[in-house]
Amino acid sequence: MPYGPGAHSADTYEAATVRPYAVTGGRVQSALSDLPLEALVEVLPGAVTSHGLTPEKRAIMQHAAHTYVSIAELSALLRLPLGVVRILVADMQEEGHLTVHTSTPVNVHTGHGSAQTGLSLSVLESVLNGISAL
Repeated sequence: MPYGPGAHSADTYEAATVRPYAVTGGRVQSALSDLPLEALVEVLPGAVTSHGLTPEKRAIMQHAAHTYVSIAELSALLRLPLGVVRILVADMQEEGHLTVHTSTPVNVHTGHGSAQTGLSLSVLESVLNGISAL
């Protein structure tokens, strides 16, 4: 394997050569794999030193160790399909390595959360900010 500025580490090479279905153990869904794209991932204290993680899970830990990172961002950073990242994040949450913060639906008229399905104010703000950026 070549060394130098263009060389990749063993973890990067290993992660790039593994098929997505192998990363999830052939699963296409987990109990929490319907996490929203904008859900923010936070590493729990003490989880950064976890051993025995796959290269993909270690990469998630590295990216989310110092700041909140959305599931969509992790998908782009890891160059993995969104469904794979959702499953990995759900698995890591169940294992106690990280927590996932999702937006709760907000009643647009009152500004308070509601149990009934409604429009999420944060999603509407995100859409508006995205349109403004164009």
